Amino acid sequence: MKVAAQLRKENIAEYLLYMWQMEDLIRAYGCDIDRLREGVVVQYPAEDRKAEDEWYANLCDMMHTEGVVKEGHLQINKNVLAELADLHHRIANSNKYPLYNAVYVKALPYIVELRSQQSEDNRKGEIETCFNALYLAMMLRLRKQPISAETQRAIDQITSFVRTLSEFYRKDKDNELKLDE
Repeated sequence: MKVAAQLRKENIAEYLLYMWQMEDLIRAYGCDIDRLREGVVVQYPAEDRKAEDEWYANLCDMMHTEGVVKEGHLQINKNVLAELADLHHRIANSNKYPLYNAVYVKALPYIVELRSQQSEDNRKGEIETCFNALYLAMMLRLRKQPISAETQRAIDQITSFVRTLSEFYRKDKDNELKLDE
């Protein structure tokens, strides 16, 4: 809970990737709060356990309620994606931030390529496609599996784009982003 709260404040992209990781962690424990207490919550410092236990229990409840115990994402995470997609469109349609658009254009061929590999029925938006790619790369690194040079180039460009979008998100939340002027 502490980590999620800090990441949400500092870097929305890292927050979302962390939350997806938490969804997978909870799934690995069968979405069972008792198993999570024994395997995860117990590792937190004693003074944090009550809050962490409550946080994991709430996530488990939400996953059950929303039907994402096996796959998919919680609505709170979908909302973050939607906010980022909306912000991206607002910035991209503005002529006030050409550097943002330059970073986006560098990543665009890779985004298009990734989206073309998705079935038409399961095609995700550009921002979700970026996060799926970053999450997959993160999982491959954690598993110490190789990433091809071409895939790494794509991940580097997508990372740069998502980092820039995340910075603009923070500016927008701090009322420092002026798109309408």
